[in-house]
Amino acid sequence: MKLTRIALYSALLAVAFVLIWVSPSQAEDGEGQTVFFVPVEETVERGLEAFMKRAVETAEEENVDHIVFEMNTPGGRVDAAGEIAKIVRETEIPTTAFIVREAMSAGAYISLNANEIVMQPGTEMGSAQVIDGTGQAADDKAQSAWLGNMRSAAEINDRDPRYALAMADPSIELEDLNVGEGELLTLTASEALSVGYAEAVVDDREELMEYLGLEEASQEEFELSLAENIARLVTHPVVIPILLSIGGLGLILELYSPGFGIPGIMGASALFLFFFGHTVAGFAGLESLILFVVGAGLLVLEVFSPSFGIFGILGLGAILASLVLSSFSTVNILISFVIAMLVTIAGMALLIKYADRAGPMKRVILTDATTSELGYVSTETRSELQGSTGKALTVLRPSGSALINEERLDVVSEGGYIEQGRKIKVISVSGSRIVVREITEDETLKKKEEDE
Repeated sequence: MKLTRIALYSALLAVAFVLIWVSPSQAEDGEGQTVFFVPVEETVERGLEAFMKRAVETAEEENVDHIVFEMNTPGGRVDAAGEIAKIVRETEIPTTAFIVREAMSAGAYISLNANEIVMQPGTEMGSAQVIDGTGQAADDKAQSAWLGNMRSAAEINDRDPRYALAMADPSIELEDLNVGEGELLTLTASEALSVGYAEAVVDDREELMEYLGLEEASQEEFELSLAENIARLVTHPVVIPILLSIGGLGLILELYSPGFGIPGIMGASALFLFFFGHTVAGFAGLESLILFVVGAGLLVLEVFSPSFGIFGILGLGAILASLVLSSFSTVNILISFVIAMLVTIAGMALLIKYADRAGPMKRVILTDATTSELGYVSTETRSELQGSTGKALTVLRPSGSALINEERLDVVSEGGYIEQGRKIKVISVSGSRIVVREITEDETLKKKEEDE
């Protein structure tokens, strides 16, 4: 029994020794390890933030050994870049920013938060000044905060912060890179390597894996899902007002068309995309959608059951609140809402002026008209009396009675006094108003000559 135990312990020690001896040799080339390749492409916005968060969380759940962020972005929103950088910085998994084309502006900031930066030949990083909505440099407060972020990102991995600051501040001069005042620093691959802003320059993934010592590791592509692609599109600051405008116009057009047709589908689809994208991105919840539906219902109720504006105001307030709750930026959504409202009001004004009413609006707006063409007349117009002559039966001062074509009629003089018995002539007829003028002797003789 004792010999059996000794033999068992000896076998276990031998296995442990083998495992200890084999593991380092396997780790050297990455055998048995996994590397995640995560694309960071196009504009940096809040939809990308949601994707990056899911990618890192998935990597942590699957115990991935290394994450490579393939950078190819011109930059984007500062707030989104800050959140993405935090995600990259706080994960315990080793990270590498692999610049495959460019990492400009917000992309440069995200790259600086990775543990290592590796670049391909011909790639660039830098030019990270904060720009406001008008395309101008941001105010001093925003610029100062951004410079602090760039400095911190450089210092995290012991990089000289002067170069990070020069990427965002054109007043900084760098003699070693020939960067003068008024220029923003943009590093090429070779320059980044020389100043310590890149650990290596490699031609492709294969060389990258060799540099990382993971040439035998399995590679997994972490790609955007269809929902995340939609979310990235519809959460873009330029797309949001377009979607809201289409939604408002579509629903207004639907009120002027019978049934539920193309305008209604377009409007509903635009609003669905807005809430769907913001839900996938993690900004909107079910409460936002419910609040929007309630607001839309109140606006419809205001149309069909006027409440002197109470339902309308409550409806607009509910819709605005739902948009604010589902948005990543209150300022951006308020601007988008104002734009959409102006577009919708302009569209409604054009419809009211030029379009025939149909559909639900036909039921609440009177379109019939009592025109003379349809046989509706308030008084009979005696247009046949135009040019007729007669005699004043009473004094006209200026109104009175006259005998015209053997018919007693109420008339009014052109403005002067006409004595009883004077000859008169009808000069205009408008409805029941018959305007006459006294005929002078010269006119009588002239008419007599014409008759002869």
